[in-house]
Amino acid sequence: MNPYASFLGGRQPLPVIAETSERLRAILEALGDEGVERSLAPGKWSARQILCHLADCEIAFAFRLRQALAEDHYVIQPFDQDGWARNYGAYDARQACAVFAALRKWNVRLVESVPASAWSKRLSHPERGEMTFQTVIETMAGHDLNHLGQLERIVAAAG
Repeated sequence: MNPYASFLGGRQPLPVIAETSERLRAILEALGDEGVERSLAPGKWSARQILCHLADCEIAFAFRLRQALAEDHYVIQPFDQDGWARNYGAYDARQACAVFAALRKWNVRLVESVPASAWSKRLSHPERGEMTFQTVIETMAGHDLNHLGQLERIVAAAG
C-alpha cells in the first residue's frame, strides 16, 4: 500500500509533480523571510524545515528513479528523515526552494522521457514492499501534496 496515494484524490501524478515548484515559490513569497520560521504547532517543522525536507527528498527521489530504471528489481534504500533534518539549520528557505526546483525539473524531464513500459518496472522498498516505478511517481506526488497542504496551512494561520 502506498500511504501517499490518498493525497492524489484521483489526480494523475505527473501534472502534480510538474506544478509543485511553482506552488512552493508562491508559498515562499506569501510567507516572507520571517514567516518561513512559522510551524503548525510547537515541535513541528517550520516552513523552512519543510522546504529543506522537500529538497532532501528530491535528492533521494532522483537517485531512486534512476536506479529503478537502471537495475532490475532495485531495492530502495530508506533514509531517516529526522536524522537528515538535524542539518537543516545550515540552509535557508530560498536555497531549499531553488535546489528543489532544479532537481524537480530534472526529474520531471526524466519521467516524461521514459517509455510507457518503464512505469510498470518492479522494485521494492524494505518497509513498504513491492512496487512499481509508477508507485514511486505517485509517492512523489502524494508527498508533495501532503507538504504543500502543511505549508498552505502555515500561510493561512499567518493571516
